[in-house]
Amino acid sequence: MTINLTPTQILAAVGVVVVLLWVWRASARRAKATANAARAGARLLSLTGRVLVMAGVIVGVQWLVITHRGDTVLLLVVLGLPALFAAYTLTKALTITSYESPRSRGDRR
Repeated sequence: MTINLTPTQILAAVGVVVVLLWVWRASARRAKATANAARAGARLLSLTGRVLVMAGVIVGVQWLVITHRGDTVLLLVVLGLPALFAAYTLTKALTITSYESPRSRGDRR
């Protein structure tokens, strides 16, 4: 059995294979981007949940100390310690320490 193909048919077959590979790679990239976005969303949700739980614990302890008032030092510690942590975190997040210009492809360090 002999297969006789013209150059046009061979070129068309190669074109079809190239298009199929291109579509396959594009769909794989799209699937990877979707998976990364889902992971980032889950990470954000997890972080939000942990922040809310810790805020609830802090508020609960503060409420307990304020309602059963007895020791002024304990009141100051319970109110001041979370304020110190919050101030440190906000100061660190809002302080610009250095500026590095974006590197182009040819730059080396």
